[in-house]
Amino acid sequence: MSYLPKPKLHGHDQPKNALGYTRRDYEGPISTLCAGCGHDSISAAIVRACFELDLPPHRIAKLSGIGCSSKTPTYFLGASHGFNSVHGRMPSVLTGANLANRDLIYLGVSGDGDSASIGIGQFLHAIRRGVNMVYIVENNGVYGLTKGQFSATSDRGAKSKRGVVNHDEAIDMVAMALQMGATYVGRSFSGDKTQLIPLIQGALEHPGAAFIDCISPCVAFNNHEGSTKSYDYVRAHNEAVNQLDVITGRDEIIVDYAPGTVELVTQHDGSVLQLHKLKQDYDIHDRGAAMAHLQHKRELGHIPTGLLFVDPEPQEMHGYLKTTSRPLNELREADLVPGAALLEKLNASLR
Repeated sequence: MSYLPKPKLHGHDQPKNALGYTRRDYEGPISTLCAGCGHDSISAAIVRACFELDLPPHRIAKLSGIGCSSKTPTYFLGASHGFNSVHGRMPSVLTGANLANRDLIYLGVSGDGDSASIGIGQFLHAIRRGVNMVYIVENNGVYGLTKGQFSATSDRGAKSKRGVVNHDEAIDMVAMALQMGATYVGRSFSGDKTQLIPLIQGALEHPGAAFIDCISPCVAFNNHEGSTKSYDYVRAHNEAVNQLDVITGRDEIIVDYAPGTVELVTQHDGSVLQLHKLKQDYDIHDRGAAMAHLQHKRELGHIPTGLLFVDPEPQEMHGYLKTTSRPLNELREADLVPGAALLEKLNASLR
């Protein structure tokens, strides 16, 4: 596979963030995906989210599996750490990397085939363990690399490009993430950057398992009449439950709003999720209600998007395991050898 580098020269009037980087510094090589692929829009949203949050690229680790979606980390954050794992095994590789170095920001990018089929067990265990990560599924409902077969997220009754009808029930990854204990859950559409960018920013600032299901139409095999993952279908059935803004902790928070229309959720680093509620009866802190809302809207053929659930007091894997605050890859022999007295105390506690 060949990659086309982007030209190094660009205008000197490029805006810079607090670190002195331009948005181009968060990009990668030119994409080789099909023109119009929704995945490229997600890559652009990730670039802008990291640029606006002033995240140092070298502090980000991006991991992926196999599939069109798993190619996309090549096209963003070119100066970040990266690892492309085998099919369906990205979550366990990410978990191991997170255990070794908790100081990095972990971004897992996967697809509906990579995470809802061969990697579904890996996905579930990573979520239930509360790994501190952002897990984005670029969901197009087809196996694009093998010419457009239905994937596990294809809706029952959807038609393929050849007119074949899918008779299998779809796997709803948002519902599964909620059930497994994810503490930040959202859904968006690759064509809606106004919603997607702050949703990614909130996930990057969240101290726990953050999951985003992003519907991303495949222009080659799943963007036709009869598809429930096409641009036209999603635009017609998209139902936003809220509108999200992210206010970084270093900024003064000034909010002008009518009572009951805005909710502020402060995260561990001082950043604030400013949630403009469009549905007054929707509670983002009620996991059970979120699951019921998803099921109800699914029966109506609607696609709820936005921030669907957030735990304001989340826990993550290192907290459960009570690991040292120092990354494991920085520990030396003196840190790892407890000595005879401590070893005897440990053995005594197990008798």
